[in-house]
Amino acid sequence: MNTPNARPDLNAFELGSLRNQFLIAMPGMSDPAFAHSVTYICEHNADGAMGLVINHPSALTLSDIFQQLSLNEDDPSAQSQVLAGGPVSPERGFILHPNTGKQWQSTLEIGPETCLTASSDILKSLADGEGPEHYLVTLGYAGWDNDQLEQEIADNAWLTVPADPQILFHTPTEQRWAAAARHLGIDLNLISNSVGHA
Repeated sequence: MNTPNARPDLNAFELGSLRNQFLIAMPGMSDPAFAHSVTYICEHNADGAMGLVINHPSALTLSDIFQQLSLNEDDPSAQSQVLAGGPVSPERGFILHPNTGKQWQSTLEIGPETCLTASSDILKSLADGEGPEHYLVTLGYAGWDNDQLEQEIADNAWLTVPADPQILFHTPTEQRWAAAARHLGIDLNLISNSVGHA
C-alpha cells in the first residue's frame, strides 16, 4: 500500500533533465508503441521531451535503407534490424552511436558517451564501412509536450535510470527492457500489470 508520500512530486522532476536516461515502461503499459519498451531520452526541457525506443524492431533492415538510398553495402552489419523509434514522424531516421569525436552534418552529443546523428551522411559512412563501429538505427521518435512526461512518471507509467552504453550498443534488443530495469534492482516480471495508487 502506498503512503501519501509515495506519489512523486511533479516539482521534483522540474529540477533535473532526464536527458541521457532510459525510460522503462511499466508492465501495465497498454499503448502498443511503448509496451515493454525502453526509450532513450535525447532531449528533455521546459518545452517537453524527445526520445527513441531502443527495443522495438521494425520490419526493415539497414540493407533496405541502403537500397532505398542507392548506397553500396560494404558494411558487414547491413542486415542489422532497424528499430521503430516511436510513433512520431516514422519516416525520419535517427542513428544513436558512441561519442567517438567524429561529427556528421547533424550530430548532437546527448551524453559523455553517446551521440545522436540525424543527417543522411552518416548512412553513407555506414554503407562504406567507415561509420561508427556500434550504432542503433531508428525510424520515428517518441515525443511529449510540456509536463506530459512528468505527469506520466508521477502516474507510475515509467521508471527512469541513467542510460548505460552497454545496454544501448552491446545488449540484444529483446533483453534491453529487463536489463535496464536490473540497474534499478527491479525484476519487471514480478511487478503486477495493474499499477495504481492505494
